[in-house]
Amino acid sequence: MSDEAQNPMREAIQNAIAQNPVILFMKGSPEQPACGFSARTVAILQSLDKPFAAVDILPDPRIRQELSVLSGWPTIPQLFVDGDLVGGCDIITEMYESGELHEVLGVQPGAGGAEPAPEPAAAEPAPLSIENRL
Repeated sequence: MSDEAQNPMREAIQNAIAQNPVILFMKGSPEQPACGFSARTVAILQSLDKPFAAVDILPDPRIRQELSVLSGWPTIPQLFVDGDLVGGCDIITEMYESGELHEVLGVQPGAGGAEPAPEPAAAEPAPLSIENRL
């Protein structure tokens, strides 16, 4: 029996990477990132106006474990383009600032050439919740 037949989570991750030209494995969602690194990576991708798929790794710890086995990369977020790992937040930021990310994604750099990476939007405060322990 192959590893994929024994590991449906790994197969699902491989399928997601294969089926989406640009996919970001992150903490949270693009609308509500759950960490600063994911928020920064989303801000960069959104500034390029390139559609991308996103997978929240938080609901199931097996996603992160299997993703790291497949990619050989231990940290989150992880950006894949055309099935290849591009990198995490620091690498994406450097590639954006050098213009290399524009090339990888097939988008035109701004008229000014290299520019600093955009900052993530300020997070909305969580709504007040009160737990009833009576």
